[in-house]
Amino acid sequence: MTSIIQCHDVGLHFANEQKPVLANINVQVQAGEFVSIIGKSGSGKTTLLKMIGGLLQPSTGDIHVLGRRISEPIEECTYVFQKPVLLEWRTVLENVLVPIEVKRRLKQADKEQAKAIIQTVGLAGHEDKYPHELSGGMMSRVTLARALLTQPKILLMDEPFAALDAMTKDQLQLELMQLSSQFSTTIVFITHDITEAVYLSDRVLLLGGQPAEVAHEYTIPFSKLRPKELKFNPSFTGIVKEIYETIETVGASSR
Repeated sequence: MTSIIQCHDVGLHFANEQKPVLANINVQVQAGEFVSIIGKSGSGKTTLLKMIGGLLQPSTGDIHVLGRRISEPIEECTYVFQKPVLLEWRTVLENVLVPIEVKRRLKQADKEQAKAIIQTVGLAGHEDKYPHELSGGMMSRVTLARALLTQPKILLMDEPFAALDAMTKDQLQLELMQLSSQFSTTIVFITHDITEAVYLSDRVLLLGGQPAEVAHEYTIPFSKLRPKELKFNPSFTGIVKEIYETIETVGASSR
């Protein structure tokens, strides 16, 4: 497989901070891989994700995405924020179509493609509803459909399911896993939920230290598409326990 995200000795030092937030980050992500980044609050997870997405510039080192040194966001990479960002005056279909409208005039084919993706994420029949008529899980599905419409090579996801109830979260994890396989999308995923990270990922990276570095890396030895029942498998729970115990021993940065 080909590395499409490469972080070389990446660090970030904010001017108003005594210590760097991140230092010596060396990460490679392969095409089609699902990589989760975990760590205690303040360990720089979102900061690293924003640098990969071109929303922040590293103080040291460099980041290459799809062979290009990143200095700003690129079209092939879509960022999904922690909370669904939907326009209240637009329907589900209209919200999903926003990325296309920003680039050019809409075509009928765009609307048909958007409807197909809305169906794929489980929102068929809800195309004409407005955000205030949707549950939290449905809004997350709209955000996911909008991200997939442009068929990005890379999805950067910052705790997209953090605010959802357990049952909705479980269902969306399963759907995201299936969609990432269907669309062959490379995903870098931030979460505080260790079980979620192990369930979804090919690899899990643990950030820790002051400043934060990649303290540990875990390769998850399960097939790409995983049943919900895997979460109760002793091999699975053993990995979750190991990561949990390691986090407790790794110091987090003050940020």
